[in-house]
Amino acid sequence: MIGITIDRLEVGDSAQITRKVVHADIAEFVDAVGDYNPVHSDRDYAAGTMFKEPIAPGIWTAGLISAVIGTRLPGPGSIYLSQDLKFLKPVKLGDIVSARVEVLEVNRDKNRVRMRTVCTNQRGEEVLTGEALVMPSKTEVVYTRAEEGGGLLALWALGPWAWAAQGAAAWAMLGWSAVASAVPGAGAARAVTAPGRASAETT
Repeated sequence: MIGITIDRLEVGDSAQITRKVVHADIAEFVDAVGDYNPVHSDRDYAAGTMFKEPIAPGIWTAGLISAVIGTRLPGPGSIYLSQDLKFLKPVKLGDIVSARVEVLEVNRDKNRVRMRTVCTNQRGEEVLTGEALVMPSKTEVVYTRAEEGGGLLALWALGPWAWAAQGAAAWAMLGWSAVASAVPGAGAARAVTAPGRASAETT
C-alpha cells in the first residue's frame, strides 16, 4: 500500500473495499469496545425487535470507511479529522457491505481533503452515508503488512530472547530516524511493516 500525497489527489478520485458480515467479526468488535447491547449479539432478544435478528453495530460499518481511507485513499499515513454519519438501514449477518469514498474537495494549502463516504449492501441499498475530512500524509508512505500470524503473536510465542532482539532493532531504528530527520531530503518515502490482514478489494 502506498499513501497518496495531496499533490496527487483530484476531485472525483474514489476507492472502495467490500466485506461480508460474519459472526466472528461482530463478536470480536463487541468484545473490543464493550458494546454488549443485546440487539447485536442475542438472537432471542433481537427476534423481538423490529429487526427480527441481530444487527451489526453502526460503528462497525463506519469502521469500513476508516479502512478505505487508511489503506486505499489517501491511504497509509492519512489522519482522520472528522466524520459525519447517517445510518439508513440495518446491516445483518451475511450482508456484503461495500464501503466507498470519493474526493469532493482538495485544499492543497491546508493539506485537507473532503470526501463523500457511503456504504451499500449487496442489493445496492445505501446503509450509511456521510462526509469525512482527512489530512493526507505529507510524504509518500510505503506500507507492507506482515504475513498472517506474524507480528505480536509470533513475538510472544518466541519468548524473552525474541523480545530482546526486537528491542535492539527498535533502538537501531530510532537512531536512524534521528539521523534521517537531521538530513534534508532523508526519509522522503517511509517503508514500514506491521501485522494485519487483508479484507478488501479496490476500484
